[in-house]
Amino acid sequence: MIMQRLTHYAQGGGCACKIPAGELESVLAGFGSEPPGDPLGELLVGTETGDDAAVVRIEGGTAIVSTADFFTPVVDDPYDWGRIAAANALSDVYAMGGRPLVALNVLCWPRDGLPYEIAREVLRGGADVARQAGCHVAGGHSVNGPEPMYGMAVTGLADPARLMRNDAGRPGVPLSLTKPIGSGALNNRHKATGEVFPQAIEVMTRLNADAGEAALEAGIRCVTDVTGFGLLGHLYKLARASGVTAVIDAAAVPLIEGAREAVRDGYVPGGSRRNLDWVAPHTDTGTVAEETLLLLADAQTSGGLLVAGEVPGAPVIGELIPRGDHAVVIH
Repeated sequence: MIMQRLTHYAQGGGCACKIPAGELESVLAGFGSEPPGDPLGELLVGTETGDDAAVVRIEGGTAIVSTADFFTPVVDDPYDWGRIAAANALSDVYAMGGRPLVALNVLCWPRDGLPYEIAREVLRGGADVARQAGCHVAGGHSVNGPEPMYGMAVTGLADPARLMRNDAGRPGVPLSLTKPIGSGALNNRHKATGEVFPQAIEVMTRLNADAGEAALEAGIRCVTDVTGFGLLGHLYKLARASGVTAVIDAAAVPLIEGAREAVRDGYVPGGSRRNLDWVAPHTDTGTVAEETLLLLADAQTSGGLLVAGEVPGAPVIGELIPRGDHAVVIH
């Protein structure tokens, strides 16, 4: 059997294959508004603001954080893909101020097109990152399908009095970003050319555990992680949910080495362009060049935390101000 490269088995790549934000919001409109009868816990964070995970407070004052994330290959190395997908799924728990407790694998595999040995490597990568995070992996679910997909459903624990949410931003607070952006463009280049970018893999496999803990220790209450909707998309969701305007200094946003060149050479994921189209009506882009806007909207996989506050070691990229004519302003 002649095998293609792993990334060629998928139409999209990583979080760039998300359903566009605007379309997803129209599908989900109205869901979650009716609570169940006699629930076992109190829903603290649901679907209203499109936050990173659901949070339920149960008896004893503990908050359960629940999320799921899976996607098609972003790299050809199956072990690295597993590591990236696991780090990405775990990130949602860290973004809410929680710690991951247990994860279940989610696997779609074209059993007639790809050997199970490759699936084993994907799962090994996910297990190794979960182990690094101190998170149990206990089974999961698999199906046969035309495209390989992998990820995790993760359950974590948090202190309900110290939750970090995307609707808690307040004017006068700086904005920090804990990882550089540009993985979408570099992954797109990798898929097209086969070039390997270790610097992008390092960013995507790095856990947000330390960044989340640092934000908690600093008393920060407004955080989101930057994934498929890009920095601009997640920033818009945060500003909209918090009723503020986010002002960004484009020159201060850190980039993964080679990302600007990838965009310049045309390796722009379709998801990045859709992200920019979605936020454009709500954004004052000033005189910022399209190349920079595409980077700011670049569909990230396993990106960093966008923090309303200052985190040691993370660059300040802007600030929140009282709500103006636009939800986002870029200088």
